[in-house]
Amino acid sequence: MFPPRFDYAAPRTLDEALALLAQHGDDAKVLAGGQSLIPLMKFRFAAPKIVVDINRIPGLDAIEERDGALVVGALARHNQIAESPVVKAGWPLIATCAPLVADPLVRNLGTMAGSLAHADAGGDWGSAMLALNGSVVARSQSGERTIPVSELFESTFTTILRPDELITEVRVPKPAGKAGGTYLKMERKVGDFATVGAAVQLELSNGSIGRAGIGLTAVGITNIRATAAEQSLAGAAPTDEAFAQAARLAAEAADPSSDLRGSAEYKREIVRVYVQRGLARALEIARG
Repeated sequence: MFPPRFDYAAPRTLDEALALLAQHGDDAKVLAGGQSLIPLMKFRFAAPKIVVDINRIPGLDAIEERDGALVVGALARHNQIAESPVVKAGWPLIATCAPLVADPLVRNLGTMAGSLAHADAGGDWGSAMLALNGSVVARSQSGERTIPVSELFESTFTTILRPDELITEVRVPKPAGKAGGTYLKMERKVGDFATVGAAVQLELSNGSIGRAGIGLTAVGITNIRATAAEQSLAGAAPTDEAFAQAARLAAEAADPSSDLRGSAEYKREIVRVYVQRGLARALEIARG
């Protein structure tokens, strides 16, 4: 199918883009990588009256450490993130996640910011950002606000972003001490939607777990933060028993549906296995 007719704008500055979003509101859609928007338009699930292409705006593709955080610009592609020395040096969970996003073609064009704005429960970055306490910076003509990813998602394909807002960057705080993380994903074939994914982050403090982060993919209407599992690990010794208990709690937090990829019971078991396996791997990385 072909999308309905639409107008197209390619602003050269961020101010021009924000002005267009303010003018058109719900009738506008932002085009960055287009790997989610274009298929939705072809199937007529989305029918914007105007597409605002931000790819000509300079300065939105940075990947850098700034003010104690990793900052990923709105136009940084998945493959750029996967290859970034800054990411590899300090954020192993992100370095593990990036090469598992979709397929090579999507990774060449798609963006982390676009994926988060799309809010697909099967998206990998949502889980990674939940585990890492990530946030997005949303800009509009009226100003700028920082939104924790834990507050960003309302439902499948729905966020708290206003129609006039644009995500300009994603921020991930740098761990204070020794830390490790990883992302595990089950898919039927390369490029398929995840059957289950689990993002795991561990931060150590004096030999114990100072903080744990666990995000789950494709087992609910949004990416899920396994809060009870995280809390069970805070202050605990990093033992197999503690990891097993957290994995059970993470499986209980999952709310999958049965489909062609597997039964709900099967998916919960994969969550349990992946979280326990991920915690063990994160500990190895943290101890380095």
